[in-house]
Amino acid sequence: MLNSKRSKIRWSFFVFFIPVFLWLMFLFVLPNLELLRMSFMGSRFLGERGFTLGNYTSFFLEPIYWLTFVRTIGFSLLVTFIVLLIALPVAFYITKVTKLKLKGLLMTLIMVPFWVSEVVRVYGLILLLRESGVINRILLAFGLWEKPIEMLYNDASMVLGLVYTTLLFMLVPIIGVMDSLDDALIEAAYDLGAKKVVIWWKIIVPHSVPGIMSGCIVVFMLVIGNFITPALMGGKYSSWFTQIIYNDFIAHMNWNRGAAFGFLLLIISSLVIWAGMKITGQKISTVVK
Repeated sequence: MLNSKRSKIRWSFFVFFIPVFLWLMFLFVLPNLELLRMSFMGSRFLGERGFTLGNYTSFFLEPIYWLTFVRTIGFSLLVTFIVLLIALPVAFYITKVTKLKLKGLLMTLIMVPFWVSEVVRVYGLILLLRESGVINRILLAFGLWEKPIEMLYNDASMVLGLVYTTLLFMLVPIIGVMDSLDDALIEAAYDLGAKKVVIWWKIIVPHSVPGIMSGCIVVFMLVIGNFITPALMGGKYSSWFTQIIYNDFIAHMNWNRGAAFGFLLLIISSLVIWAGMKITGQKISTVVK
């Protein structure tokens, strides 16, 4: 009887393990290993052969590459910070202020825009912000503006689009953690005369740190690797590092350098996340719970 149970467990393990293993191996591990190999190979378009570090060193030798990367890192951190500032009060209102029935309705309303693709959502923002868009027409109708103003194709509109497309990924982990906070702690602090800022700083934020770090990691990685939103809303003068990688792969057909830049993006962004976790004293086991 015991042996039969063990055999069933083994069979069920292999039935579930093998598809996942094959999926990860053929769609993630092997392609990335091949790209890693290509990143150390010379490009035939440049007349290079065999092993080389030129694909990586070109990143540091050409200012346009590392300056664009620094710009991408800076805006990714800015977007993550803005999303966090928006998500914290919204998560608190949903978990601690609203009633149970209204909580489900609010979560549904937050998630509805994310049921469609990012491209559709970005084009929705473009319809609002362009010169002939909804906002310009309303303001012109009320006489607040004399002529339409172009609100697209700049850094501000790009940041707005990135905040809009990533907000849910910050809200969900923070709501999950903040929901477990005992309301009695907040009420006791309030009854003892603590100000709202102190309650937030001493009770709510420390309790929500695992959710905050989880959301920040997801949002930061999504933003730094985003291509659609910077390309559609940032305009031709708003460069993003993923656009350089795209041009190497598609426009220049230089897959070797594109692969090298892709791994540099992964390595440096991972180091930024590691530094953030070290500063906040968080461990990966706590964050991914």
